[in-house]
Amino acid sequence: MKIVRSIAAVIAGYLIFGISAAVLFRLAQRDPHAPAPATFMILSTVYGVVFACLGGYAAARIAQRLELLHAAILALLMATGASISLFAELGRARVWSQVAALLFMAPAAALGGMVRLKSKEWR
Repeated sequence: MKIVRSIAAVIAGYLIFGISAAVLFRLAQRDPHAPAPATFMILSTVYGVVFACLGGYAAARIAQRLELLHAAILALLMATGASISLFAELGRARVWSQVAALLFMAPAAALGGMVRLKSKEWR
C-alpha cells in the first residue's frame, strides 16, 4: 500500500504543476514553445516556480514518508519531461519554457519537499 501512496503523491505533485501551467498558457493565449515578451517569460517562470514548489510540497505531504525523496522524484520527472521536449523542439521552436523548467522549476519541486520537512520540524 505504501507504493500506491508514493505513486499517488508524485502524480498529485505533477498534476499541481502541469495543470497550473496549462491554465496559465491557456488564459494567456500563448504557446509555451513560441516567442514571448521578456515580461511574460519572467512572470510565467516565477509562476511555474511557485507551483512546482507547491507540487513538491504536496508530493512530500501526501507520501508521509521519505518526503524529500518523493519531491526529488517529482523534480526528476519534471526535468526529464522538459529535457525530452527541449531536444524534440531544438531548432524548430523557442525553448525558453523548457530551459526555465530545467533551471528553475525542477529544483523548486525539490525545494517544496525541503519546505515540507522544515514545516514538520516547526511543530
